Formats: sequence, C-alpha cells, structure tokens
Amino acid sequence: MTDPHVADHELDVAGRPSTGLLSRINAPVARLGMYLSVTGLLVIVTIVFYQVFGRYVLNSSPTWTENLALVLILYVTLIGAAVGVRDAGHIGMDSLLVMLPDRAREKIELVIHVLVAGFGVAMAYNGWILGASVGTVKIPNLGLPEVIRYVPLIASGVLIVSFSIEHIIALLRGEEVVPSWN
Repeated sequence: MTDPHVADHELDVAGRPSTGLLSRINAPVARLGMYLSVTGLLVIVTIVFYQVFGRYVLNSSPTWTENLALVLILYVTLIGAAVGVRDAGHIGMDSLLVMLPDRAREKIELVIHVLVAGFGVAMAYNGWILGASVGTVKIPNLGLPEVIRYVPLIASGVLIVSFSIEHIIALLRGEEVVPSWN
C-alpha cells in the first residue's frame, strides 16, 4: 500500500534504501543526536523556568542560568542542524528539482551534497581554530572553558560531512538514505 502523502514523482525517483556501512553507522548517530538535542531543549526550558522563578518568586535570580542556556542552545541547534542534513529536514527547493529530468536532478543533488560537505569542513575547521584561540578563557558565572562553545560547531561540521558523504554514496549507487526516525 502506498503512502497517500507521498507524491507520485517521489515514488518514481526513490531508489532502494541505502544499506551501506556508512548508513548503518550514521542512522543511529543521527538518532542519538536528535535525542540529545531534544533532551537539551528540555533542559534549556527547565533552566529558563528556574531563572524566571528565581527572579520573580524568590527575588534572587541565579547568575549561571543564562550562560548555561546559551551554551546549550549552541549544542541543540548545531547538532539538530546536522541531523537535519542527514534526514533532509533542511530548507530546499524541491519544487524546482522535481521538474528536471532524472539525470539532471541527480547531478544537481550531487553538487548540492558536495557543497554541503564543503560547508561542514569549513565549520569543523573554523570551529577548531576559534576554539583553540580561546582555550584558556573561562565563561563568566560558569567557570567552564570557553572552548565548550566551539565543540558543537566542530561536531556538527564533522557530522555534516559524514552525512553528506552518505548521501553522495547513496546517489551514486541509486539508493535512498532513509531518515533515522523511520
């Protein structure tokens, strides 16, 4: 039985599911990344609630909550963005691609994944450089090294590269990367 929400053209161009080694590694990594991002989001909500409660009920706002929430936002958004690259949850111009012949569409998708991988390399490299430049500085009110702000940038860049390579291999094999939430 076919899914009524899937357009006919999607059924025509979708290949068999990718079962390669990289897909078997990346799917659970992406799932873990999303679980960690959702957990981080819940922790952020709890921290902000605690800060508001402290400020308006206890008249004593905790000083560490804002800085910790800002650090966690980096982890949540950057790891979540990397998972979005793997599961095709990012913004795209699919409406233009579906109008192209299969060969042209596949070539454009290949170029897109190569460019996204290049962006991931730039993220990881520059995150490493920036993190190294502030390695000895401490975050006010937390006492943690400033470098922890750059860890998610590096991790997200590495994940984006891995997920993009997975998509490239799947395209070349005529396969489809199945989202990690299936």
